[in-house]
Amino acid sequence: MATRAVLDTNVVLAAHHSRNPASPGVEILDRWERGEFVLLYTADVITEYAEKLIEAGAPQTATDRFLSAIALNGTFVLIEFFHFRHYPEDTDDIAFLLCALNGDATHLVTYDPHLHVLQPHYALAICEPLRFLADLRSA
Repeated sequence: MATRAVLDTNVVLAAHHSRNPASPGVEILDRWERGEFVLLYTADVITEYAEKLIEAGAPQTATDRFLSAIALNGTFVLIEFFHFRHYPEDTDDIAFLLCALNGDATHLVTYDPHLHVLQPHYALAICEPLRFLADLRSA
């Protein structure tokens, strides 16, 4: 089965603000661009990326290029069910969890401890970028 991942906004922001080309976030985006995993997104997820990148002061051209790449090369997920075994504490996390569950994600990649505590309730890996990279490297 192909690796299918949802990237939380904090991973995307870390990649865009990194000065280190070998940072985990940068490496994840590079691996996605090389086709090593399927990046899943919904309208809510891409809207969150856009809002947070703009708020963080990312250059408009870089933001536009990234969002266009997702629209062209990512996999859009249609939200068909909304039931959770366990709801996230932070309502902003709902969009990412819905995307992961409806998109049959193998991974939800995040630095957010509010999402990490949900791991026992779901079959997908809710993990930090380094764990995701280790899984990609071993696949």
